[in-house]
Order: sequence, then structure tokens, then C-alpha cells
Amino acid sequence: MELIWIILGAVFVIAGLVGAFLPIVPGLPLSYVGLLILQLLHAPFSITFMLVWLGVVIVFGFVLDNVIPAWATKKSGGTAYGVTGSVIGLIAGLFFPPIGFIAGPLIGAFVGEMISGQKSDRALKSALGAFAGFMAATGLKVMAAGMITFYYFTNLG
Repeated sequence: MELIWIILGAVFVIAGLVGAFLPIVPGLPLSYVGLLILQLLHAPFSITFMLVWLGVVIVFGFVLDNVIPAWATKKSGGTAYGVTGSVIGLIAGLFFPPIGFIAGPLIGAFVGEMISGQKSDRALKSALGAFAGFMAATGLKVMAAGMITFYYFTNLG
């Protein structure tokens, strides 16, 4: 029975790592559930680590995931259309790996800015800002999910 729980925890942790790349999947909370399953089985972590440190990482990751793209878009003169286009482009890019992961958000942000009425040079600048913010937030989520994955697999025994 314990093996089933360990496998289930691993599935959550891996789904969380994958979800860190995808805007529609709550990656960090899924990773946390996997680590929580391990905690309930073996208690390898302190309560402070589980509640305080990981709680801060997950909340901080969630906030930054929403703040960084908007901030970068604003700083580059973009609109909400650019951010929305970037997310739609990422989802469309999932069907064309690996280049789609990079080109999708950038093209989506550019198209979104063009739809909002920006001129092409301004739309490109805004799209680059939206893309940079989106990639920075995604990078931070991937690092946090990777850290949780590392803790899970190094504390199995």
C-alpha cells in the first residue's frame, strides 16, 4: 500500500513540474501535494519547512506568476492583449515542440498587440516585453517545482 502512495506522490510532483511550464495547470500546488504525501508517509521534513518555507515559495511563485508578466508588459508599453496573446500562443505552441514553447508566446503576444491597435514596431517591443515577463515567471516556477521534485526524490528512503 505504501508503494501506491509513493507512486501517487511522484505523479503529483512530476505533474507539478510539467505544470510549471503550462499556465493552465497549477504546478506548484500539485508539487506540494506530492511532497505532502511523502511527509505523511515518512515525515522527512520539519513542520517549519513544510508550512513556512514551502508555503512562502508557493505563494511567492503564485504572486510572481501573475505580477511579472503584467509588469514587464507595462514597462515595454504593452497592453493586456499582449499578455493574453502570450498565454494563448504558449498553449498553441505546445502542439509544436520544442520551438513552439518559445515561438508561441512571442508570436501570440505580437498578434495580441496588433489586435489592440499597436503599430508593428511598437507591437514587437511590447511583445518582447510580454514574452520576457512570461518566460521569467515560468523560469521561477520551474526552479521552485524542480526544487520540490529534488526534495521528493532525495527523501524517499
